Amino acid sequence: MMDRILEPELMDDPLQAEVYARADFAEENQGFVDRFREYFPDFSGGRVLDLGCGPADIPIRFARLYPACQVVGIDASAPMIRLGEQAVTQAGLADRITLRCERIDAVPGARIADAAMSNSLLHHLPNPLQFWNKLRLLVKPGSPVLVMDLLRPDSPEEAQAIVDRYAAGEPDILRRDFYHSLLAAFTEDEVTTQLARMNLTRLLIDIPDDRHWVVGGVIY
Repeated sequence: MMDRILEPELMDDPLQAEVYARADFAEENQGFVDRFREYFPDFSGGRVLDLGCGPADIPIRFARLYPACQVVGIDASAPMIRLGEQAVTQAGLADRITLRCERIDAVPGARIADAAMSNSLLHHLPNPLQFWNKLRLLVKPGSPVLVMDLLRPDSPEEAQAIVDRYAAGEPDILRRDFYHSLLAAFTEDEVTTQLARMNLTRLLIDIPDDRHWVVGGVIY
């Protein structure tokens, strides 16, 4: 197993953000939202945080699925937030989705959310324990959380094979980012250890395919 290789924490290049926002993640993002509904069938509404919301495709899909929700998207990339605000306005959901340009560790407040979600943020962070700690602080006791991210392959060659398999026709900048994100991702064992260290063992990890892990459950 290769060691983790960090990548830049922020996607703050406007061109990089634009290419990412134009990419077709519809199947993956809708699958993430559908998984939330599958995991938490009794959830109906409230204030929901999306940590690392990017260009807001997931907040938009979530708000459409849950009309009683107010979604707050957090991302430290200003270009991503600008693109997300455009998408939210075009979707007609500006009254129910708020986007904020903030680092995760700087989000104020405690016990402010009725649910939280995060897709493809953790691999950007140098210290994953800060993420899990902040997640625990932000949600109210008994709140559902769903976190998904990439799964680090065993070797650079395997990472390149995954890029070739799933992003063969994508722009070079997106293929490059995907490759480096795979190298920066965590393994199943590493995520399990992180949860144990933060006393979040009620959250369960699943490996749904060859490139993702998913953690879901209720935080008390």
